[in-house]
Amino acid sequence: MATAGQKDPGALLTIGELSQELGVAQHILRYWETRFPQLKPMQRAGNRRYYRPADVELVRRIHRLLNQEGYTVRGVQKVLRDRDAPTEPAAPVMPAPTPAFDASDDVPAGVDVFRLIQLRNRLADALDA
Repeated sequence: MATAGQKDPGALLTIGELSQELGVAQHILRYWETRFPQLKPMQRAGNRRYYRPADVELVRRIHRLLNQEGYTVRGVQKVLRDRDAPTEPAAPVMPAPTPAFDASDDVPAGVDVFRLIQLRNRLADALDA
C-alpha cells in the first residue's frame, strides 16, 4: 500500500511525475517518445500522457543507458531493437574433445624454454625493484 503522497507501484504515472522521479525535463520524455517506437504512453483527453508500469520501466532503462552508461540515442535504439528481435534458440555448443595429457607434450614445439625462463626472471626482478 502506498503512503501519503506516493502512488501504488502499479499505478499510472503522468509525464510530470515521471520526469520529476528521473530528474529529466518533460520535453525530453516527449522527445524520447519520438525516437523510441517501443515507448507509447496512453494519451487521454487534451493529450495527457499516462505511463503504464511497462512504459515506466522502459523509460528508466532508456534513462540509465543514456545518462549513466554513456550510450547515444542511436546506441540505445540499437540495444532496444536487438532486445526486441525474436531470437532462435541457439544450438548447444559442444566443447572440442581434449586429447589425453602426455608428459612429452608439456612444452609446445618451437618455444624456447630458456628465453621464457629469462623473461620470467626479468619480470620477477622488475616487480621486486
